[in-house]
Amino acid sequence: MRIVLDAMGSDTHPEPEIQAAVQAAALYGEEIFLVGNEELISPRLAAMEGNTSAVRVVHAPEVFEMDDKPAENARRKTGTSMAVGIELLRTGEADAFVTAGNTGGAMATALFRLGRIRGVKRPALTALFPVRTGHAVVLDIGANVDCKPEYLLQFAQMGSVYAEKVLGVINPRVGLLSNGEEAGKGNTLIKETYPLMETSNLNFIGNVEGKELFAGEAHVVVMDGFTGNILLKSSEAVASLITEILREEIMTSTRTKLGGMLVKPAFTKIRKMLDPAEVGAAPLLGVNGLVFVGHGRSDARALVNAIGVARNAVAANLLVALREAIQSRLEVDKVEEKG
Repeated sequence: MRIVLDAMGSDTHPEPEIQAAVQAAALYGEEIFLVGNEELISPRLAAMEGNTSAVRVVHAPEVFEMDDKPAENARRKTGTSMAVGIELLRTGEADAFVTAGNTGGAMATALFRLGRIRGVKRPALTALFPVRTGHAVVLDIGANVDCKPEYLLQFAQMGSVYAEKVLGVINPRVGLLSNGEEAGKGNTLIKETYPLMETSNLNFIGNVEGKELFAGEAHVVVMDGFTGNILLKSSEAVASLITEILREEIMTSTRTKLGGMLVKPAFTKIRKMLDPAEVGAAPLLGVNGLVFVGHGRSDARALVNAIGVARNAVAANLLVALREAIQSRLEVDKVEEKG
């Protein structure tokens, strides 16, 4: 597989990206494209231990900064690591692109250079949330602040394909995030989306609240990007708070320290489950290529995991499956319109 890693994406670039590229190349036995400023990358890469020859540096002189305006700079800054990396996808020289850079920039650059899958109204940023039964596909988590019911229906379709192809879930259960389980609950968007979900070919289980989401009752949970981004950041903040409080309380006395040693394996497992670095990156579902976006604070471990997620999507032929699912829905809509 040919995976492209944006060397200029993370908050502390390019060190984590260089380390991740070398580690991933060794782990998977494949060449990794590392896109960024060659003058910065090459000396650091040469100083690394391991098989650095498996990392191919592709020069990109510009960086998509966090304060850049996405739509404007996606067109104007043609030499960014995002633009050059995603161009490798467009020309067929690579299979997937991974970045820990500006999310809006990644979305805008992907739309400008790759376009949308035919029939997709709005691409969605997707996350894998740790839940009681493993992971749930949650979308949209920030790409689309304002949504229409038909957008949420497509998010559900794409999320369902992702859960099936990448997570291996058969007939994924799909839920609509709301403030109550009853069909009449929610704001206008939720109430208008509910019947579309209900009459679709999805395994729709109705509205779900936060407790059902984290209990793992749905494999896919759909919402608008405004709600999803708040949910994501709040969940991460609560997980971090609980971890910090537990660590502080364990260190308060000899007795709690001894108790902490006894339960350390359990705490380690929980911390690993809640750590976003374990997943590494979220896919932009709906763009006409496999694009994955990770946290700006990603370290080498997170980026290696992100490359792994991208490889899984390539292996599952995710892009083709998404195209087929959207095309199938378009054909159903045409039949219903004629009827």
